[in-house]
Amino acid sequence: MHAMVNGISLEFAPGETYGDVVASMPGGAAGALGVLVNGRPLSLGAAAADGAQVRVLTYRDEEGRRIYERSLQLLFLAAAHQAAPGLEVRFEHSYGQGLYITISGAEATDILLDGIEARMTALAEENLPIERLRLPTEEAREIYATRGQPDRLRLLKYREYAYITLYRLMDELEYFYGEMVPSTGYIRVFRLHRVAPGIVLSVPDVADCSQPAQLKHFPKLLRTYQESAHWSKILGCSNAADLNAMTLSGELREFIRVNEALQERKVQAIADMFAASGARMILIAGPSSSGKTTFAHRLQIALRVLGLRPMKISLDDYYLNREDIPLEEDGSQDLERIDTLDLPLLQENLCRLLAGEKIDAPEFDFVAGRRKEKTHPMRADADQPLVIEGIHALNPKMTQGIPDSLKFRVYISALTMLNLDEHNRIRTTDARLLRRIVRDYQFRGTPPEDTMAMWNSVRRGEERYIFPFQEEADVMFNSSLDYELTIMKKYVYPVLCAVGPESPYYTLALRLVKILDYIRTADVEDEIPINSILREFIGGCCFYRMKD
Repeated sequence: MHAMVNGISLEFAPGETYGDVVASMPGGAAGALGVLVNGRPLSLGAAAADGAQVRVLTYRDEEGRRIYERSLQLLFLAAAHQAAPGLEVRFEHSYGQGLYITISGAEATDILLDGIEARMTALAEENLPIERLRLPTEEAREIYATRGQPDRLRLLKYREYAYITLYRLMDELEYFYGEMVPSTGYIRVFRLHRVAPGIVLSVPDVADCSQPAQLKHFPKLLRTYQESAHWSKILGCSNAADLNAMTLSGELREFIRVNEALQERKVQAIADMFAASGARMILIAGPSSSGKTTFAHRLQIALRVLGLRPMKISLDDYYLNREDIPLEEDGSQDLERIDTLDLPLLQENLCRLLAGEKIDAPEFDFVAGRRKEKTHPMRADADQPLVIEGIHALNPKMTQGIPDSLKFRVYISALTMLNLDEHNRIRTTDARLLRRIVRDYQFRGTPPEDTMAMWNSVRRGEERYIFPFQEEADVMFNSSLDYELTIMKKYVYPVLCAVGPESPYYTLALRLVKILDYIRTADVEDEIPINSILREFIGGCCFYRMKD
């Protein structure tokens, strides 16, 4: 029997695993965390198939990093429950190169963290097996009922498949959607930090996976997460089962109204903060599919309520002509770099508008890839704040020469707070990608695979140009809506399921489908306000209607 592994033909005996096959490669299996077979991620412990086309997954791969992280979560749970029996753990969200965790049943003291970390290290050194079990779903329900784990039990209530995969590490028996490493010896790099009121579990540094990533503090982001967690308590919804229960009971309509009202209250609070700040310009930045444009429109209305007359400045009009944009080393053009903008002209125009002078604002022709010859006059009165939205809005280079006292900075992102259950979070990046797929397919005719093809490039741009400045914001706005997956599923699920194993994006599509498998579809779109951020993606937004 043989398989092609990273382009190398390797022979193996019946009954051997992919781990055995990978170990026979020149150089051995160093760094291997899993394999990709016909686009589907599999464990190194899976039985090798004759004639399989195999690619080894390491920490350099997105899917490899996810395998490592979820295996590390299982290790953390096993160690935590040994160090503090009865401890309840919730994996919340990303925190730099780490995972933010909240616990109940004990205080997150340095002594507790040292005990958990020491136990994790010991378990990793013992190289204990992580057993993969495929059980009938009904049997899994009985197990969780016996163990007193109601969140897992409620989640399985909405799972329509006959079988489920569980993972066992000693006495720890858990569900995680996705593959694991075969044993604890693969997950030796980590570190625990106390970041009140929770814990940060640092994963290996992407730049050097032999070392845990250094902790970086994001106090404003953490406060935003805590505010959003408070919203979730008000809404009575923290896990997918909560959302599904409201969908089936008919309570989702009121849930949508309260969810939208919380966001509207936050928008008005931001407008009040700006008015009290004495600033003259509002700078709005955030990653792809965060709802920046709709938020900017809503904020302008909130400012009008306060008697102000906001004026929007389009950064798109300040692009350099395409032929003047600097080239990358490979000869391509990175259109997300800040120096693709005519910064001197932008800065001059902003300074003159703030001084009450008239400018001749440029207009950019995206079809021709160059600036139009015609301009349009603009002048701002003292009661007209300038609203500027774009990926570079928080970069100080963009508004260099303008006093900080005149700037009010807003960072917006869809910071998903909804989990599948206490131990399976829905990543913010996955939720934003679902938004982007829906919008691109609905309004641009873009197939999901084309959107997924550009996603890595989009994320690289966010890492370079957006995230480094998020803590510079005066205020953060979470644009995530706890109900949105129930609405978007009907748009995105069929097209994701149509992505076949032959596609290079099958792995990604499969991962998104697995998330949506746990979400019930709701047909309540008439309840969604026409100014909702979700309307930017599913359609029907009042801000994008053609003028009569």
